Amino acid sequence: MGTLGDTLITKQLGLTDYESVWESMKNFTQSRDQDTPDEIWVVEHPPTFTLGRNGKEHHILQETSIPIVKVDRGGQVTYHGPGQIVIYLLLDLHRRGIGIRQLVTLIENCIVELLSAYEVTAYSDAKAPGVYVDKKKIAALGLRVSKGRTTHGLSLNVDMDLTPFGYINPCGYEGLEIIQCKDLGITDSMPVLSEKLTAIIHAEIMKAAETAKTTD
Repeated sequence: MGTLGDTLITKQLGLTDYESVWESMKNFTQSRDQDTPDEIWVVEHPPTFTLGRNGKEHHILQETSIPIVKVDRGGQVTYHGPGQIVIYLLLDLHRRGIGIRQLVTLIENCIVELLSAYEVTAYSDAKAPGVYVDKKKIAALGLRVSKGRTTHGLSLNVDMDLTPFGYINPCGYEGLEIIQCKDLGITDSMPVLSEKLTAIIHAEIMKAAETAKTTD
């Protein structure tokens, strides 16, 4: 029989502004205790640039009406907007026996697995977190880990206006091209892709935790 701590709850937040979700993430993490179930939040954001805690403002190339939010995750600047799946992982890594690098690899592999189901060959890059197709970035990743508890997560470009990526050096890389599922002939809707990716992530997190238990 699993314990409360083994539970992983998925919540669909719909289209919600970035800062309110970020504030909720912080509140959730600060108030949780050793028995609080882990959660996965699935959300879509209105147009927003986010700049990581060590992010350099010179990677923002052009002033626009899109808000810039300085956040507490790792990484540089990225863009969120309608047509992009954003998944936040609120996990207790110590309880699950999962390491930070292991989690990053797990997330990237889950996105690669999703795309492979559509016969798209994607891959990760150890020097630049995220997922790529033909050297173009399709998914970004940025986490904050404090006392073994995670906030933030990943974004997957599905069917969105990619223009704002041209106003920044995405993830701090000059000239990095951005791609999305629609460009690769993937026609499934946001809800379908979101459900599939969330299911893969859920299964892999549970599997990783079970493996950690058996090797203790």
